[in-house]
Amino acid sequence: MRAAEIRVAGRPPVVTERAEPEPGPDGVAVSVTAAPITPLDLLCASGTSYFGVPSTPYVPGVQGVGLLTRPTPTRPAGTAVWFATAAGMSPGDGSMAEHAVVAPADLVVLPPGADHPLVAALGLSAVAAWMCLTWKGNLVAGETVLVLGAGGVVGQSAVQLARVAGAGHVVACARSATALERARRLGADSTVRIEEDDDADRLARRLGAAAGPVDLVLDPLCGIPAAAALRTLRPGGRLVNLGSAAGDVCPVSSAVLRSRSLHIHGYTNNELDAGRRREALLTVVAHAMAGALTVDYERVPLREADDAWTRPGRIVLMP
Repeated sequence: MRAAEIRVAGRPPVVTERAEPEPGPDGVAVSVTAAPITPLDLLCASGTSYFGVPSTPYVPGVQGVGLLTRPTPTRPAGTAVWFATAAGMSPGDGSMAEHAVVAPADLVVLPPGADHPLVAALGLSAVAAWMCLTWKGNLVAGETVLVLGAGGVVGQSAVQLARVAGAGHVVACARSATALERARRLGADSTVRIEEDDDADRLARRLGAAAGPVDLVLDPLCGIPAAAALRTLRPGGRLVNLGSAAGDVCPVSSAVLRSRSLHIHGYTNNELDAGRRREALLTVVAHAMAGALTVDYERVPLREADDAWTRPGRIVLMP
């Protein structure tokens, strides 16, 4: 089979031929139809993540979509599934190949008619947005939500899912005019652009003017944007952090936190058990199938995985 293979940590994968994997007694064989390149894939393959340097060579891809190639005790061959792997986090191969072997607990059976590339593009990014809004963030109908990093897949998903979950006002914040225009098309009520010379005070003033008092901030950025967003929160407001794209440290004074009794939460998809992850993924897929959720992505043939590895935007490899 054709597969992308990480041979040296920190370098793009090499597209090569490999033997098709055999599932064994504890695995399920899947014919891959779509595999996204995600930030987690890049981080794991870099060898700089907290998971350590990965064992090489390995096939990257922490998630994918495909069809069961053999029947299981409960499902016939040809059943459409989404699946997760631990590729790059522990020894073993992932989704960026024509075939994969997956643990049964990491499979989610998809409803008939699900769009495989779109589900792959959304995947755990949309799951993270949904869980940060509804579980960690405890979004209440009518509240104001500020989405930082609205240009990424998490941010695009959060803008739409906040509306689905009942937000009364959604504010999108990003660095590019293109991302903000897209956020408006996706349902943002107002937008704020992050400028190169922004400090927390300047950005906070613009965020406050656009949003008013904010109830919930979804933050995949950290850094200066998060520090600014904290200053817009109403007393008792919440910020949920799930990334550090703008910096690993958020400079904020104790007075800001204490004077408003603010709540800061951290989130990772790794804290979800298989059942909760399945429920969230199927919720996301249902909203996508209903036309309430989409995301910008580019389809790229698997044979071009090396060239597409660091390309901006969400890339979905098509074996």
